[in-house]
Amino acid sequence: MSRTVLDLARAGDQRAFADLVEPHRRELRAHCYRMLGSLTDAEDLLQETLTAAWRGIAGFEGRSSLRTWLYRIATNRCLNAIRDGKRRVPPPEPVPPFAPPEPSAKGDVTWFQPFPDALLDGTPGPAARYELRESVELAFVAAVQRLPPRQAAVLLLCDVLGYSTAEAADMISVGATSAKGLLQRARASAGPRRETGPTPGSDAERDLARRFAEAYGSGDVDGVVALLSDDAWLAMPPAPHEYHGHEAIAGFLRASWSAHATVELVPTRANGAPAFACFHVREGEAKVPAGVVVLTLAGERVGGVTRFLVGLGLGGIPLPAV
Repeated sequence: MSRTVLDLARAGDQRAFADLVEPHRRELRAHCYRMLGSLTDAEDLLQETLTAAWRGIAGFEGRSSLRTWLYRIATNRCLNAIRDGKRRVPPPEPVPPFAPPEPSAKGDVTWFQPFPDALLDGTPGPAARYELRESVELAFVAAVQRLPPRQAAVLLLCDVLGYSTAEAADMISVGATSAKGLLQRARASAGPRRETGPTPGSDAERDLARRFAEAYGSGDVDGVVALLSDDAWLAMPPAPHEYHGHEAIAGFLRASWSAHATVELVPTRANGAPAFACFHVREGEAKVPAGVVVLTLAGERVGGVTRFLVGLGLGGIPLPAV
C-alpha cells in the first residue's frame, strides 16, 4: 500500500480514500451479506462501513492492515444493526392467489435475499472469486442467520476470511477464550456442509440447470420432480412456507401453476449457483417479473429450489441474464 496514497487520504483527499477502499468493496459487501442475509441490508451496511472508514481514516495508524481495519468496522456495524433491530425485519408475508397445500415446515429466515454472482466478478483472480462464491452459498448463509450474532461473526471471520481466533476476538472486542468458545459453538450449530453439485460453470451443471428450466417453464411437475434429490426442499422467502420431499413439492407446484400464466425462466447466477429470473407470460401482454429462482445442487440432482418472491431489482441491483 502506498504511504503517499494513505497520507493523502488521511489529509482528506476523497479520491485517495476511494483508491484505498475500492479493491475491498466487493468482498466487504459479501461479508455484510453473509452477516445479514439480505442484499438490501448489506448495501446499507457497506455504505455505513465506508462512511465510518472515511471519518476515521485520519486516525488509522496502520497497526493492522487496511483490509483488517475495514473488516473490523464492517463486522461491528453489522452486529450493531442486528442488536438494534435494523435488520431481520421481513417484508409482509405475501398472500398467494391460490390455496397452497399445508407446508412441511415454516422457515424462520424470511428476510433472505439472493446474492448475484455478478457482484463478485470484479474480485481479483479466479481463486478469490471461487472462494467468495462458495462463501455465499444459500444453505451456508441461511445457517449463519440462525446463529447468535457474535457466533456468526467469529465463524465468518475465522472460517471464511481466515483470521485467527485471537484476531477475531480483537476485532469484535471479546477475550480470546470467549472467541474460541463462540467458534466451537458456531461450528457445531452450523453443522456439516451439504453435498455439493457439479463444478460451477461445468457442462454437467449447465445441463442440469437447462433440464430444470425446461421442465419448470413448461409446467412439467413430474419432470421437475425427476431431477430432485430424495431429500429435496422448496422455499419461497419472504413467505415462510417450506415443502420437503417429492410429494410435498409436487403438490405445491401443481397448486401454484394452476393459478399462474406460463412461466419463463431466464438463466443467470446467484449465490454461486445456477439461477433464473422468473417471468409470468400471458399472450399479448408484457412479461411480468415474478421473482428469482436459485438452485441448490447436490451431486447430480437438484437438492433445493429457492424461489425468492421479489422482482428482479434487489437493492437497486438487477440480476442480469447470461
